[in-house]
Amino acid sequence: MSVRTPDPNPGWLSDIALDETRSRVPILYVEAIPVRVDALGQVEHVGLLLGGSVTTGAMSRTIVSGRVMHGESVRDALLRNLEKDLGPTAFPQLPASTVPFTVAEYFPLPGVTPLHDPRQHAVSLVYVVPVTGECNPRQDALELSWLTPAEVLTAGILEELEGGRGVLVKQALAHLGALQ
Repeated sequence: MSVRTPDPNPGWLSDIALDETRSRVPILYVEAIPVRVDALGQVEHVGLLLGGSVTTGAMSRTIVSGRVMHGESVRDALLRNLEKDLGPTAFPQLPASTVPFTVAEYFPLPGVTPLHDPRQHAVSLVYVVPVTGECNPRQDALELSWLTPAEVLTAGILEELEGGRGVLVKQALAHLGALQ
């Protein structure tokens, strides 16, 4: 049984073709770490999704993530995936530039990098995106938890992040000067 949110625009490949493509070429993704910031732009809270793992079915935490579709701009992919995962009233504040704070690479074999996705080799452009509206996670997430940077940096939370994404969240907080 799939725990993924059905994509209203299924994109450019059937599930069978996508599985075949994933076995042969890296797939481009965008990922976003939603944050709440104060009036000075300092991170007050980090949003983490809680749901069933796509790969194992076990409960895990994750960040906003999704493919860039054929013919879709990175900006449009980022906005579409934020809306898909956080709901239409999240009101993300997209960055003026589409330059990510980091580029992440997931390998199907564990241990190559800290990031692992058994389905595929994937390259992800990773952003920190402030959101100002009401977030209502979609079907595949049970909740969106808003945690302080100190709470996120606890070993238990970092380990709960699927596929090694705790590394990305820690990098994001360092990038923003929010490590304590």
